[in-house]
Amino acid sequence: MSKKIIIGIVVIVAVVLLYGLTTYNSLVGLNLSADTQWKQVEVDYQRRLDLIPNLVESVKGIMKQETAVFTAIADARTKYAGATTAEAKAAATGQVESALGRLLVITENYPQLKSSDTVQTLMSQLEGTENRISVERMRFNETIMAYNLKVMRFPSSIVASMFGFKERQGFAAAAGAEKAPEVHF
Repeated sequence: MSKKIIIGIVVIVAVVLLYGLTTYNSLVGLNLSADTQWKQVEVDYQRRLDLIPNLVESVKGIMKQETAVFTAIADARTKYAGATTAEAKAAATGQVESALGRLLVITENYPQLKSSDTVQTLMSQLEGTENRISVERMRFNETIMAYNLKVMRFPSSIVASMFGFKERQGFAAAAGAEKAPEVHF
């Protein structure tokens, strides 16, 4: 073989290896970014779960008859604490959100709750936390989308399949989340 052909083959192999290496590193970085972003979502979920008992206890002191809502909130928090996967935590969070929605409707319908400074402060903190969760979920989904695009697009999909990178599931709202919760008195 001529020297030019050998140099050409070496250059082609080097380019392919360099592309594979940079693609692999990019996939590792995107995967790690997705994990990190999910952890941020969990931080805000935990903040919400930490606020809920204070709100519930404040509301409970004023209202004794709404035990079903309080029980639903406690059960949802327990399911979240026991969840081990991102999907299970997202499902448990849907239950927390549903129960919280019912609690929020209750607080709107009871003037004595609205006038309680403690309840107002906790509601304000919970509202801020819900906004944080919304932002972090959006960032998580954006991170997952960037990762999934890299995994699915050619030619990086070849490198992804060679090293076992798979598509990841983003956050989706729970079924029925578009409906306002109903509370019957």
